This record gives sequence, structure tokens and C-alpha cells, in this order.
Amino acid sequence: MEIHDSVVIGGGQAGLSSSYHLAKRGISHVLLDSNASPGGAWQHRWDALTMSDVHRVSDLPDDPIPDAADTERANAFVPAYFADYERAHELPVIRPVQVRSVSDVDGVLRIETDQGTWLSRTLINATGTWTRPFIPYYPGAETFAGEQLHTVDYPGPEHFRGKRVVVVGGGASAVQFLGALRPLTDTLWVTRREPVWRNDEFTAEIGREVVARVEERVRQGLPPRSVVSVTGLTLRPQEREAERLGAYERRPMFSRIEPDGVRWPDGTFEPADVILWATGFRPAIEHLGPLHLRSPRGGIQLDGTTAVADPRVQMVGYGPSASTIGANRAGRTAARGVATWLASEAVGELA
Repeated sequence: MEIHDSVVIGGGQAGLSSSYHLAKRGISHVLLDSNASPGGAWQHRWDALTMSDVHRVSDLPDDPIPDAADTERANAFVPAYFADYERAHELPVIRPVQVRSVSDVDGVLRIETDQGTWLSRTLINATGTWTRPFIPYYPGAETFAGEQLHTVDYPGPEHFRGKRVVVVGGGASAVQFLGALRPLTDTLWVTRREPVWRNDEFTAEIGREVVARVEERVRQGLPPRSVVSVTGLTLRPQEREAERLGAYERRPMFSRIEPDGVRWPDGTFEPADVILWATGFRPAIEHLGPLHLRSPRGGIQLDGTTAVADPRVQMVGYGPSASTIGANRAGRTAARGVATWLASEAVGELA
């Protein structure tokens, strides 16, 4: 069986960037993508999400993203850009391939999938978070008679017209959902922590500081936190009407869920037809379990993008590289990490 120099898992922005930089270095590799078509997580986002709603989508290396009309659907525009990029740079993408596990067999990484087995000297993991939505458990959740949806299930604002919606979560998605829903229907915002709002301009210098703080967590082997947990929240012009209507008057977390609403420890009750969990995601890294990469502190300790526990493994789209801007830089760093490992391995073989 052929042993590749590297295998990239994941066909989103981080995976495409990594594959591009590997190809530039002449490193033989394949990219395994679980999706049936290009686009990463973008192809699964809701139809109502337009290019005017999304945070800036970063250019892929050597190929600027085309201009987009504000009204264009993000779940069509971005995947088309990714597909053109794959073709233009002849990236070695194989799909759909669902990776089940990665293990070490006599010093070689064995990637088991639903489409067979690949062997590789190194690995770049770019699986992101979209496939691992997180919903915290609260007593009584199973008794709720209404709908419970997560960000991954969001069908667009019209679905909620006339329904009372409890939006749970303190991140940018919750803010955007409230901005779209409050002009149409009654909403209630619930978060564990008091939101931190940012009113100043988000400069490049602030961005570098934010990324550095997230990088420090993964350097220590702590579980990564979202970038927005460090940056704070902002309101865009399209969310000002919801603000005027009181959408961002936040309540602390309820203590239990009842069939027709939610209840707080003091006995306060609020009726609800829908609970919308904008509670984020966890890294999709279960397939890496056999490599035992986690530190005693609960996260995967990284030096740049290199897993400290196994330097053959590069992690992109994890921690500070979870944003599209960070993903591009991480792809370049990961390819360099792969090249460094392969060079050291070659020296070892000659010694």
C-alpha cells in the first residue's frame, strides 16, 4: 500500500490552504473530505444567510475571492469559490470520505475511512467544528413540547414568525439570530455570562492580540475557546432595529426546561414555543483518539500548528486558526511543519 508524505483531513478553508501549500512544496498528499461537494461547512448554512451577513471570508492563497453582491446566498457563493479554487490549483481532493480513526502502526499513520485505508508519514487535521454542535443539558429538556434547534438546524427567520423564541448563547450567532428574529416575532435572550460589547474599531493590532491570547491557551494544552469570547460582541447596522425593540436585554440562564417554557431558580417562568441553542461547537477530533494527543489539561497542546504529543500531526482550524483568516496562515505553517518532519525523518534514515 502506498505511503503518502501527508494526508489532509477536511476540505474547508484550512484544508484547502494546507493542500495548496503542500503542493507548492512538492509534498505528495491527498485531501480527504467528508462532504459530497466542495464548500466545507459553508454549504450547510441556512439559505437566509447572505454575503452581507457573514464576517469577511478570507481570500484563499494566490486566489482572491470574487466580489459578491450583498444579497447573494453565502451557502452558494462560498462553495462555488472553493470549487473553482480546487480546480484551478488541481488539489488532490477525494470525496466523500468519512474518516473513522487515525492510529500509529509501526511508525506510520493509518487513516481508516468508510472508503478504505490510507497510510501516511504525516497528517494535517482540518476537520473544524461544524459536525460537532454543542447543546448543554438542562433538567426537563426532554419534556419540552415545542421545537429545540441548534445553529446547524437554523431554517431562516420566516420559520419563527409568530412563535416565541428563547435564544440561548453569548456569541455572534446569537446576536445575528436576534437581529433577524426580533423584527418578526417575540424573543428572549439568555446567556450564562453578561455579554461584553465592543464599541471601538476592531483594528489589525487588536486582532493580533486576540489571536495571541487564543494561541496561548492551546500552547498550554487547554481546550480552545472561540475568538469571539475574547473579542467581545458588536452590532451591525442590520441589527439596530432589533436593539431598538429590546432584543439584547439579556437574562441569565434558566435552571430548568418545562413543557411550555423555561424557569429560573427564583420561580420566574417564561413561555416559549422554540428554544434556539446558539451554544457553539466542539472540535471534531474524535477520530484522532487512538493517537492520545490530549494533554492532562483537556486540550491538544500545540507548538504553532504542531501537536506536541506527536509532531507528525498538524492541527489547523483548531483554536486560533478556527477563523478563515487564521486558517490561511495555519495552512502555510502546517505545510512547513510537515516539511520539517519529513526532512528530519530522511536524515534519521541516512544516519
